[in-house]
Amino acid sequence: MRLPPLLLLAFTLVAAGPRAWSADAPRSPNFIYVFTDDQRWDALGVVQREQGERGRFPWLRTPNLDRLAAEGVRFRNAFVVNSLCAPSRASLVTGQYGHVNGVTNNHTPHPAGNLSVAALLRPAGYVSGYFGKWHHGNQSGQRPGFDTSASFVGQGVYFDCPIEVDGVKTPSQGFVDDVTTEYAANFIKANRAKPFLMILGLKTCHGPFTPPPRHAHAYEGALARNVPNYGIPAIYAPGGPAGAKGKATEAKEVPTNLGMFRGINSVDDNVGKLLKLLDELKLADDTVFVFSSDNGYYLGEHNLGDKRTAYEEALRIPMLLRYPRALPAGRTEDRMVLNIDPAATFLDLAGQPIPPAMQGRSWKPLLEGKPAAWREAFFYCYFHERGFNAPLTTAVRTADAKLIKYPGHDEWTEVFDLRADPYETRNLAADAASADLRRQLEAEYAKQAKAIGFVIPDFADKPPAAGEATRKKGAKKAK
Repeated sequence: MRLPPLLLLAFTLVAAGPRAWSADAPRSPNFIYVFTDDQRWDALGVVQREQGERGRFPWLRTPNLDRLAAEGVRFRNAFVVNSLCAPSRASLVTGQYGHVNGVTNNHTPHPAGNLSVAALLRPAGYVSGYFGKWHHGNQSGQRPGFDTSASFVGQGVYFDCPIEVDGVKTPSQGFVDDVTTEYAANFIKANRAKPFLMILGLKTCHGPFTPPPRHAHAYEGALARNVPNYGIPAIYAPGGPAGAKGKATEAKEVPTNLGMFRGINSVDDNVGKLLKLLDELKLADDTVFVFSSDNGYYLGEHNLGDKRTAYEEALRIPMLLRYPRALPAGRTEDRMVLNIDPAATFLDLAGQPIPPAMQGRSWKPLLEGKPAAWREAFFYCYFHERGFNAPLTTAVRTADAKLIKYPGHDEWTEVFDLRADPYETRNLAADAASADLRRQLEAEYAKQAKAIGFVIPDFADKPPAAGEATRKKGAKKAK
């Protein structure tokens, strides 16, 4: 690919003064963060093999992602604080919850004055680039805080997608994730002699779930294993669980979205290209490579598709980290990490101060294997987004339990003992024998909400008033 002049200029920005993390490191670590769209935590070959008979997708193969896991650390309890695209991206860059950074939905532009891990790394000599999906409404222009960007507006398209190179619309040919990965690779090549931050947001595996031709027929005829919560309606479904459509099935296997998994094959391809490039440039040892997703995704669990609400399939994400110079290979880590953590982690590993306004925590103590007090719970909030049926959802999750609240609908409150009921099929909110568990979770909910200064901000979309959605549907039918 021939790089446009503007991007070539941006890639040659001068960086100076790198600071080392450890005594044996000749330079500050580079940071690469690659993340997909809507990839579930268990949509990895390594997780499917680990789950064995419990794995839903035993046929899934992700050799390059599995290589990352084998050569670094796999966080087995990684979560988002809002299971939605733009809020997750804003949390990655700012290290903050949406009610703080101003992004609570997919149609809000990313505020230019926000905290930015890219800008905060600049004093340490880092050059930064953002590539691929940004998805803050139809926000255009160079991505805020970054030295350079090659991105697309909104959802873009899977093939021949126009790319904005530092804000200048530029045509492209081919599969969009292949194109943006090449932009990212060229950025790495141009900045190999200085510390860099490179973030690559892949469009895959978002709908319409269109893989490149090379993977169009992968997994032909494959079925997913059934799970106990498959087809059982969510508590907030119209009519409630008793009246809502959907029911459990006794079938051992059920149809699933093969387009999603075919797309993940292309993700694996592009991660492999970047790993190969780092090897060729002899940068692998000094590069912190993180792979993740912006949120999870329901595939029939609770009779749902999409994400947004607070069941496990939407909250949990893959999280892999490799840093050969400092980390032993093949580790797993079960303490809870969040998508607000990477910004603080990168700053800490680069020897830079973490602003008090950042709400994430550095993983450095976890990576160093040092015993340290760590989070035992976290707060979750999906703010209702206009045009979608998912309700305003708040929750607290601990290592083995969860309380979900739907403000304005106390009757929907849910309590789950995740150790005994990992598929969240038995709501214990009204169970007298579980009253102590609920009291503990209510106290933790209040504690975590206070810790993050949680509020429902004025800039969040307002849920429809009672009966309003029904009236609108009736009006549409009348027309």
